[in-house]
Amino acid sequence: MVSYHFKAVAADGKARAGSLPGESEMAVARELRRQGLTPVYVGREEKKGFELKLPDIGRGRQKDVLFFTQELATLLGAGVPVDRALSISRELTEKPAFRAILTDVLRVLKGGRSLAESLATHPRYFGDLYVNMVRAGEASGSLAIVFERLAEFERSRDELRGFIISSMLYPALLCLVGLGSVFVMLYFVVPRFAAVFEESRLAMPLPTKIMVEASRIVQAWWWLATLVILGVTAGVRSYIRRPEGRLWWDRMRLRIPILGEALRKAETARFARAMSTLVANSVPLVQSLGISAAILNNRSIAGSLEAVSQGVKRGEGIAGPLSRSGVFPALAGHLLMVGEETGQIDRMFARMAEIYEIDTRASIRRFTALFEPVVILVLGLLVGGLILSMLLAITSMNEVAL
Repeated sequence: MVSYHFKAVAADGKARAGSLPGESEMAVARELRRQGLTPVYVGREEKKGFELKLPDIGRGRQKDVLFFTQELATLLGAGVPVDRALSISRELTEKPAFRAILTDVLRVLKGGRSLAESLATHPRYFGDLYVNMVRAGEASGSLAIVFERLAEFERSRDELRGFIISSMLYPALLCLVGLGSVFVMLYFVVPRFAAVFEESRLAMPLPTKIMVEASRIVQAWWWLATLVILGVTAGVRSYIRRPEGRLWWDRMRLRIPILGEALRKAETARFARAMSTLVANSVPLVQSLGISAAILNNRSIAGSLEAVSQGVKRGEGIAGPLSRSGVFPALAGHLLMVGEETGQIDRMFARMAEIYEIDTRASIRRFTALFEPVVILVLGLLVGGLILSMLLAITSMNEVAL
């Protein structure tokens, strides 16, 4: 027998790695599932740098996955066989890169592997949640329904992400243009004005002196300030890439007034949508918690789900441990308590997702409604102060001339 390396997910959501002897990769994968593990990678070569999380793929790739999921849901719902549905989806794909991915998935599928295992060979496109959903659909014989739910999940996530990005784009552009205008005035306009004023040998008003001195500092040290900003940015980004740095950064973001609450609600919506999709397809609750934690952007909130998972293992249900975690809004615990009492946890998770997706949009609107006037006011004071300083100097020159 050949020894195969594997990467798998345990029922508690943690990653497992090692090697097992087996006749084939499929045999090793079956043995891992028999042991209660969900295989993510099985092969003869050891896979380095494995980390269980939803891959950070670009927005364009996410759109490709969304369209592919919608097409497959439609085709499977119409009774088209899986391999034929994949072939049609590949033909309908316009982007060559994604068409190559689907070609390889189809090749692996025709080689005797399941659809879930075939999709898992490309984790940059199909994450843990996606693969486990498909695996559950294959086991229950309801692939069409699974892809419909995956399409809804991908669509909801894409819409919420798009709303957040578009809402923050204008304030960011406003800051960039405003600061650029101040720099242009201090670097180009003020020095020429100062030269004219110095030729007249008149005493400068105090606001004009401050403006001219600020202009000289910008002209002399703008390169140093740029290097410092770039250095600090690079240092912070490097620190955030480390686990402890990422945890610190995620905790800090949750403490930002208004925006922190919006981020908390967005993560709650993401978590609830993932749990609803997984639980509705009979994925075990503990395993669902592990997968849902892996797709969250905020590591502080994701870390709190470990205690929730332990509570579920002790038979405490999910509502109580989730409420005690203190990271989710209070309404979330009450909704899940009702779900446990009625035996409709998946529906309560879906309802929770709808509520907090709406709340996230409202919180982002409140933040931008407050942030935009503040930015306009601050930049207006800066630009207005510069203009006022020049007008004072011109007025003083005119008074002397008279």
